[in-house]
Amino acid sequence: FKENRKDDIWLVDFYAPWCGHCKKLEPVWNEVGIEMRNMGSPVKVGKMDATSFSSIASEFGVRGYPTIKLLKGDLAYNYRGPRTKDDIIEFANRVAGPLIRPLPSQHMFEHVQKRHGVLFVYVGGESPLKEKYIEVASELIVYTYFFSASEDVLPEYVTLPELPAVMVFKDGTYFVYDEYEDGDLSSWINRERFQGYLHVDGFTLYELGDTGKLVAIAVIDDKNSSVEHTRLKSIIQEVARDYRDHFHRDFQFGHMDGNDYINSLLMDDLTIPTIVVLNTSNQQYFLPDRHIESTEDLVQFINNILDGTAEAQGGDGLLQRIKRIIYDAKSTIVSVFKSSPLLGCFLFGLPLGVISIMCYGICTADTEGEVFEHEGAKKESGDRELTDEGSEEEQEEEKNGKYTELSDGELKQKDIMEKKKD
Repeated sequence: FKENRKDDIWLVDFYAPWCGHCKKLEPVWNEVGIEMRNMGSPVKVGKMDATSFSSIASEFGVRGYPTIKLLKGDLAYNYRGPRTKDDIIEFANRVAGPLIRPLPSQHMFEHVQKRHGVLFVYVGGESPLKEKYIEVASELIVYTYFFSASEDVLPEYVTLPELPAVMVFKDGTYFVYDEYEDGDLSSWINRERFQGYLHVDGFTLYELGDTGKLVAIAVIDDKNSSVEHTRLKSIIQEVARDYRDHFHRDFQFGHMDGNDYINSLLMDDLTIPTIVVLNTSNQQYFLPDRHIESTEDLVQFINNILDGTAEAQGGDGLLQRIKRIIYDAKSTIVSVFKSSPLLGCFLFGLPLGVISIMCYGICTADTEGEVFEHEGAKKESGDRELTDEGSEEEQEEEKNGKYTELSDGELKQKDIMEKKKD
């Protein structure tokens, strides 16, 4: 594979046998291989045990499992999208094809526009702008398609101030790239590759972090058809549509179904429906200080954020990091006990039990040592008293000795007296 891989285009799953996510991807990956073979794709699909072939995995920069890469010549493109069959196949077909796809007719232009919610098009001949466009396409082809067309292929409602030009078609209209207002072409395309209003999930929110925009989200319950839920969703849609020229450079709009993900992100329980603005670059967030009743209220809230009068919460400071560690640990323990109480008791109860026994042993050992030390002191003190005064037996022997001595003296005196008498 290492010697011949440049002869073909490869879509490779680098996996580890023990990885749970890899095992979950395996049936999807088999479907990807079967469908791409049936559709006659030039892309070959394979998988490699990165633990057995660590040198090759290291060569391609594999740092986690599973890692999906499309290998095309000397280039290796990382796949960072949802791990579904359709998304992976769409990625492979997009990256395996030409960087810039020509649109030769109005019919083809209309067909492609219906298929893609966001369409980037270069218009004009050879130029430094086209070279830059090709360079950006080689970098961002993993996210979106890039096309080229002549001016007569464009819809009649399009008006270009000058040629060459780079355009994006989305949200029912089009926008022309302006180097002076929009800055670097790569940054502009990266910001504009999303539609103005999105259904946001965890993966989309992660991708939006690369745009540098603040994300204004209506957190609602899609299954709840009450007036309040539908009203907040309508308000944020109206602002995204009607105030695009004011906010599109700084804000991305959308709605999120449910508050589970947003709660874990904010480390707080948000009552839905509500509106929250996220700064994904530094983990700050903004909550309105009053109820959003109308489009004007939301516009005022956004302006307060832009001029710095709205209070930012969260962030990535030291205290927030400590709070995040505690929150993640707590969430992990709770999730383990909810999913498997017996496993939770084993994982957390056993170490706590061992630690408790160790602490008890240490405390008990200290107490017994004090008792033994106290008894030893008493014994030593008693020995000193006995040494000074003598034992009871010695005292008794001493008394008996004196009695014996006195008795012998009396007997001698008695003998002398008797002799004198004689």
